[in-house]
Amino acid sequence: MINKLIEKIQKTHAPIVVGLDPMLNYVPEHIQKRAFAEYGETLEGAAEAIWQFNKEIVDATYDLIPAVKPQVAMYEQFGIEGVKAFKKTVDYCHEKGLVVIGDVKRGDIGSTSEAYAVGHLGKVKVGSQQFAGFDEDFATVNPYLGSDGIKPFIKVCKEENKGLFILVKTSNSSSGEFQDRLIDGRPLYEWVGEQVDAWGKEHMGDSYSYIGAVVGATYPEQGKVLRKLMPKTFILVPGYGAQGGRGKDLVHFFNEDGLGAIINSSRGIIAAYKQEAYAQFGSQNFAEASRQAVKDMIADIDGALQAAK
Repeated sequence: MINKLIEKIQKTHAPIVVGLDPMLNYVPEHIQKRAFAEYGETLEGAAEAIWQFNKEIVDATYDLIPAVKPQVAMYEQFGIEGVKAFKKTVDYCHEKGLVVIGDVKRGDIGSTSEAYAVGHLGKVKVGSQQFAGFDEDFATVNPYLGSDGIKPFIKVCKEENKGLFILVKTSNSSSGEFQDRLIDGRPLYEWVGEQVDAWGKEHMGDSYSYIGAVVGATYPEQGKVLRKLMPKTFILVPGYGAQGGRGKDLVHFFNEDGLGAIINSSRGIIAAYKQEAYAQFGSQNFAEASRQAVKDMIADIDGALQAAK
């Protein structure tokens, strides 16, 4: 799967991923009204609204991008109906040829971890049959329960040719409360990064491992250190745009081959029509605003990478 992701990045010249993290207040009123007219102001109506919102954004951007990253919590808040919308979104993105990173941040141990891995990346046995549950291509995982929580995911990835992005240094402002704590003179995120690199060396694609890392755009200095610690690790970089990250802050996440990182933007793209820069599109043309935001993000990152050469 890491080979497929790299191939799509090279084809689109876009090392970016669109975060499909739809809050209901991101969804334009005309879409909400249409969904509520059919299903009422219910959980089913909300789920229909976010599904239609996602579909239009995917239709407007799929030819420009290699991947999407739906955040499962944004769907789970609407209960079973929201989870159905998550699955419909995953399947539709696959139909459009996109790589799907399931942002599920699972972190448990033993049989529970195995069940999460099977549900999101693998196949579950039902009698004599096997079925894929959510069937994402990658999943995000939290390593804080140790290798017991990671190894079941790696096993499923190996069986299914899929991949992981393991949280190493996250983009939120309080991440340092634990992640920056010194252990034997070094911050915890470095120890985690070294372990991700070790797991990765045992599970390689052609040039990069399918065991990746998550490192926030908001911490470029730490990104420099971690890039060196994890040379063959693909880094998923959240925090672009709405959280303050810009192309010039991101060049150190990439290797000299121009690969090694994929940059995420969520509300900066899906809610672009709400920003002053894209206000001319209006809520009726929200998907076209998202398309323009994708183009601008690609240009920003490409310009920064070219300037750094």
